[in-house]
Amino acid sequence: MATRIDRILAEHSAASIPEEPRPGPSAAPSLTYSDSSDEQDAEEPRQPEPRRRRASTRLIAQSPADRITGETTTQLIQRCCGGGCCLGLGRPKKDDILFEQIEFPDNDAYRSLCLKIDQIPATLNGVCDLPEQTAFLQPVRRPSTVPSPTESASSLVEKGASPGTADIEKTLHSLSLEDLDTRIQPPSYVQPHPPHHVFPARVHSTRELTRPGAEKRTFHFDLDVTNYPAGEDTDFKVGGAIGVSAPNETAMVDEVLDLLLVPRFLRDKPVLLRTTKGRWPTVWGDDQARELVTTRRDLLTWCSDIQSYPPTKQLLRILAEHATDPDERKILLFLCSAEGQGVFCDFRTGPHVTLDQLLYAFPSAKPPLDLLLSVLQPLMPRFYSLSNDPHESFLTRDGKQHRLIEIAVTVHSTPDFRTGARAGVGSGFFQRQALAFLEAQQRGEKDPEFYIPMFKGLMANPLAKQFVSDGPMLLIGAGVGIAPFRGFVQRRLKTANCANKVWVLQGIRDSLVDELYSGEWGVHEDEVKRVVQSRRGEGRYVQEEVQAQADLVWYIINSVDGRVFVCGSSRGMGEGVETKQISHGRDGKEKRRRRWGAMHAFAADIGAF
Repeated sequence: MATRIDRILAEHSAASIPEEPRPGPSAAPSLTYSDSSDEQDAEEPRQPEPRRRRASTRLIAQSPADRITGETTTQLIQRCCGGGCCLGLGRPKKDDILFEQIEFPDNDAYRSLCLKIDQIPATLNGVCDLPEQTAFLQPVRRPSTVPSPTESASSLVEKGASPGTADIEKTLHSLSLEDLDTRIQPPSYVQPHPPHHVFPARVHSTRELTRPGAEKRTFHFDLDVTNYPAGEDTDFKVGGAIGVSAPNETAMVDEVLDLLLVPRFLRDKPVLLRTTKGRWPTVWGDDQARELVTTRRDLLTWCSDIQSYPPTKQLLRILAEHATDPDERKILLFLCSAEGQGVFCDFRTGPHVTLDQLLYAFPSAKPPLDLLLSVLQPLMPRFYSLSNDPHESFLTRDGKQHRLIEIAVTVHSTPDFRTGARAGVGSGFFQRQALAFLEAQQRGEKDPEFYIPMFKGLMANPLAKQFVSDGPMLLIGAGVGIAPFRGFVQRRLKTANCANKVWVLQGIRDSLVDELYSGEWGVHEDEVKRVVQSRRGEGRYVQEEVQAQADLVWYIINSVDGRVFVCGSSRGMGEGVETKQISHGRDGKEKRRRRWGAMHAFAADIGAF
C-alpha cells in the first residue's frame, strides 16, 4: 500500500512541474499611432517559440572545505583584507604548478610568525621590486681643502690673517656631533612640528596608580618643566596634551645591531647620513634631501620604529635579497609574490612582529643598515593628556619654585616570542623609567635623575578649547581616559560660579585594583564622581550608566554653555554613549541625534601605544 502511494505521489509531482508562461496576444490597445491601423487588425499568425528551461539552483559546495578558500563566509570576512587576493582568482590550478621541496627554519622566532605555508611554487609571479635606497651612511672624512692643525695654521687663526679661517671652522663644525646627551633626548634634527623642540623634562616623582591584580598597570608622573625653553606662543593648558619622543629600548637596539653584524666600535662613532628625499630622519620636516652627522645608534634609537608596525613587502624583499640560505630566500620571496598574497595578508593582520624577531626567524639575512633604514617606518611621538591644572601646580625645592605637569600612562602589552609579553614603545619607555626611578629611591638615592623627552603638543584640542565656558559639564571617561578630567575638576571646584556644575562618570573594571586617582579629586568627590564597575558588583558599563542618567545628560546639553566630554575609545565607549543617549530621551529620535551632534564635543583619548 505504501509503495503504491509513493508511486502515485511521484507521478503527480512530475505532472505538476510549472512551465514558463507563453506570451499571448495582448488585450490592451496599442499606444502607437499608425496610418495603417486598420490593416493591423488582421493579426499575422505567430511562430511557435521553443520551450525555455525554467529557473533552477545548483549546489556548488556543501562543505566549506570544497570551496575556493576552504573557509566559511564568516571566517573569510574576518581575515580578508578587501583586495580579493585570497580568493585565488585568475591563478592556475594546483595540478599545473610545480612545487619545490624546502626546509623551513627550525627556530622559535620563525614558528612564532605562524606562517601558513605548505608548499612553495617553483616559479613565483608578481614579486615586488627591490625598493629604492634613500638613506646612505658614509664615513666622516676631513675634506682636502681643510689643512691639518699645524703650528703655523694655529698662529694664523689667532692673528686672523687667513681669509678662509671662518669657512674652515664652519666645515669642521658641520662634520662633528652636536653637544647633546642623546641618552636622555633625541638629536636636534629629530624636531617635531615647528616651533616645538624636544625638552628633557626631569622626573620629579612617579608612582603606580593600579594595585596588584589589575589587568593593566598605570603609572603617574610628575614632570619638572621649570626650565622649558621660552619663545613658544602656546602654554600648558587644562585638558591639553604633551608630545613625548619615546626611544626604542636600548637592549632591542643592541640586539638588532648584533644581528646585522655591526661592530660595536662603529655604533657610537660619528657617521655622515645622506638622504635623497623624504622627511626621515625628522618627524615633520620638509620632504627634501639631507646631509648630517650622527651615529648609527642614534638613528636606530630615535628615528626608526622597529616594533610597532606590521612588516611590509619592501622590508621582506630586502631580507630576501641578502639572505644567503636558499630556503629562507625562497620563503621571503614567496611572501612578496602574487602566489603568497593570502599568506602575507594573514601575516600582516596577525600579532605584531618586531624587526629583531624577523632577523632571528631568518638568520642568514644580513642587509646593510642604511638600506634597512630606507624602508623602516619613522618613530613618531606619542601624546599624553595632562592630568592636573598646570597653572596651579608648583613646588618649592632647593629654595626655588618649580613648575610641574602631571600625566598618567597605562602600559599596553603584546605577545612576544621569547618573554611572553612586551610593552609598546611609549608605554614601555614610561614603565622602564618609573621602575628605575622607584628602584633608585629604594636604594637610598635622594634625587634620582631620570628624564622624559617631551614638547608642548596639543594645547588646542577640543578638551582644552571647550573648557573655557562656565556652563554645566559632564565628564565621561573609562580607564586612563579619566586622567585629563582630574584637572578639569580641580579647576572647577576653585571657581565660585562653577560650583555644583561638574559631574564625572568613571568607568573601571574593579575599584579594588584599578580605580585611578581615588580620593584626589578635591573636596566633595563623592558628590561629583560616580564609579561604574564592569567586573564587580552589578557589572555595568559606562554606556549603561549614561542611559540611567539620561535626565542629567539632557539637562546639561540643553543648558547654556553645557558640555559633555567623552574621553576613551571613540569606536567603543564613545559610540556606545552616543547610541544610548540618542535612543533614550524625551524628544524625537532624529531631533535628539541632531542636537547631540551639534552640542557635544568628543575628544579621543590622547594616550598612545
